[in-house]
Amino acid sequence: MPEGDMAKPLLGHRSMEGDPSTMPAAGRTIGVLGSGDFARSLAIRLVCSGFKVVVGSRNPKRKAGLFPSAAEVTFQAEAVKKTDVIFVAVFREHYSTLCDLADVLAGKILVDVSNNTEVNHHKESNAEYLASLFPACTVVKGFNVVSAWTLQSGARDGNKQVLICSNNQEAKRTVAEIAQVMGFTPVDMGCMSSACEIENIPLRLLPAWKIPILLALGLFLCFFTYNLIRQVIHPYIREQKNKLYKIPIEVVNTTLPCVAYVMLSLVYLPGVLAACSQLYYGTKYRRFPDWLDQWLQHRKQIGLLSFFCAALHAVYSLCLPMRRSHRYQLIETAVKQVMWKKMNIWVEEEVWRMEIYISVGIIALGLLSLLAITSLPSIANSLNWREFSFIQVKLTFSGPHTDHGGQRLTCHPSTSLLWHGNCKLCTGVKGKPCRSTPLRAPWSHGTPHPGGDTER
Repeated sequence: MPEGDMAKPLLGHRSMEGDPSTMPAAGRTIGVLGSGDFARSLAIRLVCSGFKVVVGSRNPKRKAGLFPSAAEVTFQAEAVKKTDVIFVAVFREHYSTLCDLADVLAGKILVDVSNNTEVNHHKESNAEYLASLFPACTVVKGFNVVSAWTLQSGARDGNKQVLICSNNQEAKRTVAEIAQVMGFTPVDMGCMSSACEIENIPLRLLPAWKIPILLALGLFLCFFTYNLIRQVIHPYIREQKNKLYKIPIEVVNTTLPCVAYVMLSLVYLPGVLAACSQLYYGTKYRRFPDWLDQWLQHRKQIGLLSFFCAALHAVYSLCLPMRRSHRYQLIETAVKQVMWKKMNIWVEEEVWRMEIYISVGIIALGLLSLLAITSLPSIANSLNWREFSFIQVKLTFSGPHTDHGGQRLTCHPSTSLLWHGNCKLCTGVKGKPCRSTPLRAPWSHGTPHPGGDTER
């Protein structure tokens, strides 16, 4: 991480929820410039929240039927005169059409809700471009991360956060009041220079999932290739047996648990490495390497992908007896039994082995489901730290040890060894600390304390 990032506060994005100074004035009139889908949804939400809404359109007679009856639809020049807070719900390309209203818009708050079609499509953000066209106005960037569906159906059916940025604190407070009374949570993102970052947020497709997904695909291809060679190609070369029918179900089903276990081990391995790093340097204030820091930040996504692979493995396993090839094999086994005049082919060891494997697999999937559910923000926020750590740590180490025997029945030995070694390493580091002295602060051992004292 760059050296300048150390100066940034960890809680730089301040939520305005619960601030008594953000209580909105009753009966405030809000203006909306534009008559598209987002402008219509915005007007509906504002009306339902108790605001008086004036919509400015170039064709008010034709667009009036699209808006709620409580909203006044008129020409843009007339709508601007009736309010001090105006939502600009038009595309960036049409900002210039509002230049004729520059004199009427002077001194008013313009809320830019637009987005781009590509990340960093322009050198400056849409909000900064709007501010350059109307220097006499106060521009606030906000509501661009909220969809039209969320506006119509309410904040409970979508993301509640509304990211706001502006160079004027009073204007941000005013827009935050409006967002709060609409049922959203306003989040102060700082000055107008943050507008470009806010506009790029809706355009990024699962940015935190890119590396975990690529990792899961890479592991899947590796194990799939190995199982394909072992179960299909090798029998064909050695015995001239055509087993291509195993590829869609059986080979994939053998690959999924291998990926799931490796991904699960990669969830907890960075925590062990981070703990070893702190013990080695004797302080918890030393920054981790960039690769370890990124690894720690992607643990939740890696864990959820591990659960996804495990769930697919359970579904594939249930489908194994439904295959036509499995039925043919049963008939073939029955015919051979008759030809060999065998009355009983019961093998006690194999029966117990499969029964234990299925039972342990169900328990392991249940524990993994519990870990995946508690990692979701909505569930994790309802647990205190002791409950969360018990589920994520205690159950984590008990579940994999229980399922280790089942894993050895289905996975490649190297996969079993990797996960079992990771569990032993985690429990060993946790159970037998390497230091008898507490971790020191970076200014300890005689180094002057930032407050002026010396840490002892």
